[in-house]
Amino acid sequence: MRMSRDARWKALLELLVERGRLDVEEAAADLEVSAATIRRDFDQLAEQQMLVRTRGGAVVHGVSYELPLRYKTARHASEKQRIAKAVADLVAPGEAVGLTGGTTTTEVARALAVRSDLASGSPVLTVVTNALNIANELAVRPQFKIVLTGGVARPQSYELVGPLADGVLGQITVDVAVLGVVGFDVADGATANDEAEAAINRLLCERAGRVIVAADSSKLGRRAFARICPVDVVDTLVTDAAADADTVRRFEEAGLRVVAV
Repeated sequence: MRMSRDARWKALLELLVERGRLDVEEAAADLEVSAATIRRDFDQLAEQQMLVRTRGGAVVHGVSYELPLRYKTARHASEKQRIAKAVADLVAPGEAVGLTGGTTTTEVARALAVRSDLASGSPVLTVVTNALNIANELAVRPQFKIVLTGGVARPQSYELVGPLADGVLGQITVDVAVLGVVGFDVADGATANDEAEAAINRLLCERAGRVIVAADSSKLGRRAFARICPVDVVDTLVTDAAADADTVRRFEEAGLRVVAV
């Protein structure tokens, strides 16, 4: 079956992130398409500043390359779905939930959408989010009241950021905030790649009665550029069963409840 262009681009970007550089012939062999197709793909992706074209191939764009959300594959997909269900189970009907952007929090939104006890819409679950894709998925479901922050959209993550988003979050409170993170470390806390996203996520934490970090085990012990919050702001970490036992113990010693699924 012939691969669609979107699927091919997604595969190319994943390979590029994994290897750092790709040769045209090598990529053509991996994806089982012609070298001419790969050259065309590389040229078009370079125009979108998603990679840097080199003679005979391509390299990742910049030192802190961030793969746009729409091109992130279902890396750790089964883990993220288990984590998402466990997070959704921690939310009570009628609560107000804050969801940041990201692949794991998107799965949390989907897990909330299929919860049978929420389907009646009584009481309605309020979801506050700065993620356009999450709002889009849940807006058509009558069991949710969707509050979308204002702000300027970041195409990499579909998240709204900036002072317009601050204005909305400053006027509301939520029962629980669910954070998607790039890294979560006992010493450095929850972190993100982008400082504007981190600032919005930090404000959401400040407006929340409790904070849940939803992170697969690959993100534990890692840190990224921009700090969201220290570890003592977080109440619960939901991760997968592959999490390192010593890492889990350190989080528990820091006062977190750790749920590994």
